[in-house]
Amino acid sequence: MDELRIDTPEQIALELPLAGIGSRFLALGIDTLLQSILYTVGAFIFVFAIPYTSGLFRFQESWGPALGILFLFCIYWGYFAFFEVIWKGQTPGKRYAGIRVIKETGRPIDAFEAIGRNLLRAVDGLPGMYGVGLVCMMLNKQNRRLGDFVAGTVVVHEKLTDEVRPGWNTTEAAASVNPQISQVSAEELVLIETYLHRRWDLDPVVRFSASNQIAERIKVKTGLWRQQGETIDDFLESVARQVRDQGRFG
Repeated sequence: MDELRIDTPEQIALELPLAGIGSRFLALGIDTLLQSILYTVGAFIFVFAIPYTSGLFRFQESWGPALGILFLFCIYWGYFAFFEVIWKGQTPGKRYAGIRVIKETGRPIDAFEAIGRNLLRAVDGLPGMYGVGLVCMMLNKQNRRLGDFVAGTVVVHEKLTDEVRPGWNTTEAAASVNPQISQVSAEELVLIETYLHRRWDLDPVVRFSASNQIAERIKVKTGLWRQQGETIDDFLESVARQVRDQGRFG
């Protein structure tokens, strides 16, 4: 499976498996089915329900067609962008397929990227069955369609934190979880464990710099710091253990 390699500011390389054409079309098929259901429900409401409840105001002859067109426009153009904004790069179809849209830098997309990549969906869909998008994905190593190039995004498989779980340096110990640990995000847990997994392959200078930057980031966010006599690596292991003990990220 092709992977996207991202070098973080802490000089740690993260590898994320790129979503292939198959998984992306699976997600698209599910999303298209959901769109079709929304079209059907909307058509039923506009054709049958609203005229009876608003007959005195001649709704069907005046506002009905305009609102119907607006509804279709919102479903076609807004469905993907809406979900990718509120679910940070996922639609119902992408969530089922286990894939997500992210920036090329590995950061979550925002509303601008979500809207930008989906404005090109009409072009990617030409001349039918996403012909342009399919050809475009086949011609580049990261399986990106035109919308991805415009927005600077890629689609990757979700990477569970278990996939980067390191071999611990310290012994397993049952420790009480500090309440401030809840402020550590899943992204930071992956960062910590990626460092711990790769630390022996790093140049000593790079390793020292990376571990200090990560530890400082955790300190700023949680207020926690290593105890007297505790190494930075042990501190980071302790943080990762406590996050996992909470069971928030599996």
